[in-house]
Parts: sequence; structure tokens; C-alpha cells
Amino acid sequence: MASRARVRAPELIGKGGWLNTGNKDLTLSDLRGRIVVLDFWTFCCVNCLHVLDELRELEERHRDTVVIIGVHSPKFVHEAEHQAVVDAVERYGVEHPVLDDPELTTWKQYAVRAWPTLVVIDPEGYVVAQHAGEGHAHAIEKLVEELEAEHAAKGTLRRGDGPYVPPEPVAGDLRFPGKAVRLPTGSFLVSDTTRHQLVELAADGERVLRRIGTGERGLTPDSFNEPQGLALLPDGRVAVADTVNHAIRVLDPGTGALETVAGTGKQWWQGSPTSGPAREVDLSSPWDLAWWQDRLWIAMAGVHQLWTYDPAAGTVEVAAGTTNEGLVDGPAAEAWFAQPSGLAAAGDRLWIADSETSAVRWAERAEGGDGYVIRTAVGTGLFDFGHRDGAADQALLQHPLGVTALPDGSVAVADTYNHALRRFDPATGEVTTLATDLREPSAAVLTDDDIVVVESARHRLTRLRLPEEAVRVESVAHRTQRAATEVAPGALRLDVVFQAPAGQKLDTRYGPSTRLVVSATPPELLAEGAGAGTDLARDLVLADGVTDGVLHVSAMAASCDDAPDIEYPACHVHQQDWGVPVEVAEGGVARLGLVLAGLDAE
Repeated sequence: MASRARVRAPELIGKGGWLNTGNKDLTLSDLRGRIVVLDFWTFCCVNCLHVLDELRELEERHRDTVVIIGVHSPKFVHEAEHQAVVDAVERYGVEHPVLDDPELTTWKQYAVRAWPTLVVIDPEGYVVAQHAGEGHAHAIEKLVEELEAEHAAKGTLRRGDGPYVPPEPVAGDLRFPGKAVRLPTGSFLVSDTTRHQLVELAADGERVLRRIGTGERGLTPDSFNEPQGLALLPDGRVAVADTVNHAIRVLDPGTGALETVAGTGKQWWQGSPTSGPAREVDLSSPWDLAWWQDRLWIAMAGVHQLWTYDPAAGTVEVAAGTTNEGLVDGPAAEAWFAQPSGLAAAGDRLWIADSETSAVRWAERAEGGDGYVIRTAVGTGLFDFGHRDGAADQALLQHPLGVTALPDGSVAVADTYNHALRRFDPATGEVTTLATDLREPSAAVLTDDDIVVVESARHRLTRLRLPEEAVRVESVAHRTQRAATEVAPGALRLDVVFQAPAGQKLDTRYGPSTRLVVSATPPELLAEGAGAGTDLARDLVLADGVTDGVLHVSAMAASCDDAPDIEYPACHVHQQDWGVPVEVAEGGVARLGLVLAGLDAE
């Protein structure tokens, strides 16, 4: 086994304390003798949710030797609230201890730069690997197997039950509902996300008429896996975004029959097909749906795109977005999104809640009718958010998950992390607040003169009168508390560190096995070095006169089993997008090292 750098793991410290431990505080000394995997995550981040699912099998197979510790490291202000973390741990079925670190204390100690990041600590308390992004579960499992063998031989491996203590189950008709749709009968169909079911409620929004689905995770004719978005189809059936199954399902409300119409059940990765027969193309965390322009539009949160499903042809294809994460308007094929999570069709516009940029955007036909363009109504980028009304170019939201078209041509916004219902009026260009004191609203449904809000963290539907005058709130503006990296003016060396897992090598059979895309906000920050290439290292040049901004770095590496006796070697894709806030200052660093997999030696 190759020797590794001996770096002692810093202690685990978080002001919010511990969850899923039976009220016990954990220290690294408590975990000595076990293999520890730290998962630095934040619950707004769809890539972090993907990693939670990737780790479930590892967690089960090595339960007596491996302890996974979630270190919750917030991006948004709301995510620093302890109760919000408690809710998220239950919402996403996290079955391991979680440290609530609202001040990013442990994040800083481990020099983490991206959500998600995984750090492996050996049974003697030393850091032996770090991985950023998704697709690393197989590499970590190989490392775990090596560490089990090594430390069993040394006598330093301790087997047994881990420190996880499950919380008490909570009763109720709904548990963290995601989206809702009103059926022609007047009842409501709600995605009961945490319980992996759909629930039909009577017209009062309270009485349960029936439950659909077994309540267990699965992709079967009677099961879901964290369903979210719902959309009525022209034939009266309901399309369902079966988010963690990476699939689109269709429900016949009359018979209860459920079929899969799009997706394979596997997550889409870079290099996979982006169009074709719907049942043969992988999807990635579809979050919401809307019927518009004779297609079912899909908010594909997992890859920051919009896709469409054509039921007549039985095909899917990308409609907008590049998979780069950010806020860029323009022709649909060139636009950037960041976890689009809500859709609402309204005439010639498709409204979009673009959650990670705290933005409301829309799609419309390009002039001449050739293709689509993407425009932004509210929002400026990945790191600016808050609660501010007024002119749309100054207004602020905080991680909205839903949009609802209103009869007057305006749009209601489920401003999730502000616990508010907001309104954008295209006629005046103004943003106002319709209601506050909601708890993580994630969607809303219009019913005559009322609007019914999915109040996700209160586990209910809440009916509100549409007010003639908006609620007035005190303006608040925020920026992500993550500190900017100080970089020296001029030349900046970018190194993305990737070390293929043990027993694997870079897959070069069909050309280069790595890819690096670099850009900046504002674009003027980079005088040289922007664009795509195949080398994971690049020399950048920062422009004179630009003092701060964000470097957007997207890296991908493909590795395959490296053994001559394996007839069909398994191949794996490792990928991560970084948004690195930087400040240009004398004395700043001249090298920016980002770890995709391995340890940075410099």
C-alpha cells in the first residue's frame, strides 16, 4: 500500500452542536479505531444531496468499521439556523451523526473550498484523502477496504456499532412536502417528499383522501424516491418529478396507475447522451415540471439545465443551459443556471425559480421564433441574497424554490429561505412581499381568489388570501459568509489535483480523460486563461483594475480499473464545479489549488 502524508486531523468543532447522536458530543478521540469519512455539505446544494445518496451503500456495507460524519457548513443565512439543519437532516434521511457548524469553523480547519467535499481519516486519526464533488464513492470504498486490511493487521482497527442514534419518528399527514397541483376535481395532489409518497388531500387542503406509493424508496410501479414536482398533462394525467430516482413518472389519478416515461433510474454524468428515447437517457435530479409549448419542461436541478420531454415522440432533450453553474442570460444553449427548482407556464413565458442564484428568470421564444432565450427578472449571482423589495434590479431573494403565475400577469415566488411569499410584477418591474411567517415555502397553487402555499417545514398546506396591498418588510442584504481567497495581481497558477483511486488509471482510450473549464464573474476579471481545455493545470492572468470577483472552475476526470485480467473494466467519472470568490491584493497567493481527489502536496 502506498505511503501517505501524515496529516493529523483537526478536531470537530461546531457552535450548533451534534445531531443524530442521542445528545452526545463527539470528539475524534471517541472515533479512534474507526475509519471516519467527513462529508462537508449544505442542504441547499443538490450536489451534496447526490453525495448523501452515493454514501448510503458504503454506510451500510461497512457499518462496523466506518463512521460517516456530516459537517453541515452553510452557504445561506437560513442554513445557519439550527432548526433548519435539524429539519434538513430528517428531510433527506441522513442516518449518521451531523455536526452543525454555522460559523464554518471546521470547514476552515480542513481548508475546504467546495460543497460537497469528503475527507477520509484513518483509524489513527490522520487525514489520508480528500475528494471534492460527486462520483467518489467507489474510490472511497477501495480506500476503506485498504485501511481495513492495514489497520486490522496493525491491531488499530476497532469494529462495532457506530455513534448514530436515530431521532424519534414524528406523526402527521405530511412530512416535508415539496410541490402540489390542483386536480380537476378540486382536490390537491401533494408530493410527500420525505415519505416517498404522493398524498391526495380534499379541497380543504387538510383531509387525506388517499396515499399513493409504498413509502419505501424504489423505482417500481408503486414506489417513489423523494418525489418533488407535479404537473397536469393535457390528457388529465399527472407528471411527477421522481427526483432521487432521476426519472419522470406519470400517474393516472383515476386508476392510480403509475408508469415511468423518462429516465433510466441512473444519474446523468458529463459525456452521457443529452437527447434521445426518453427511457434510454439518464436524468439528474429533476425538481419541477410544467407543461408549456406542447412539451413537458423539466427543471433539471442536478445539472443546472432545463430539459423537455415530448410525449408524442417519446424523447427527451436539453432545452437550455450548459451545465455550468451561475447566472448568464442569452440564447438558451449558452445560458447558465444554478439548480433551477421551480417552473410555471404563463402564456409566452416560462417562469423559473433559479434557487442557488436566488433569482427569478424566464424563458421565451427568440425573435423570429427560432429557439429560446433566457432572461433574468430578479437576482444577480451565486453569492448575493437577502430580503429586499423594490425595483427588481435591486431586489433580493434567498434561495426560492417555487414560482406561480398569477391572473394579472405577475408571478408569486416561494422565497423559501426568507420564509416568505414574494411577487414580481413585470408591468412595473417591482418586487413586493405578499406574506411572511411561512416556514420554508416550496411551492404555491392558485385557487380562485386564494393561493395555497406548500409550507414545507411546517408539513402542511396553508391557504392565504391574495392581498391587494403587499406586506412591508425591512430590507436585508446578505453575502455568503464564506471568505474570499486573496490572490496576487497578475499571474495565477490554477492546479486541480486529481489522483486516480488505487487500482485505477485515467481512461485515455477515446482521447483525453480530463476536462477543465474556467470562467469568471465579472468576465473582465480574467485577462487570460478562460475557456475549456484538457489539462487540469492552467496559467491564468488577472486583469488590471478588477479588484474582486468569482472564478468558476469546472473539472472532470474519468478513471477505469487497471488490471489486465478484467475483461470489462468499470469506469467512473469524477466531477466538481467550484465558484471561488477572490479578492486581488498584494501579498495574495499566486497559486490556487483545488482538490478533485487526493491530497494537495503544496
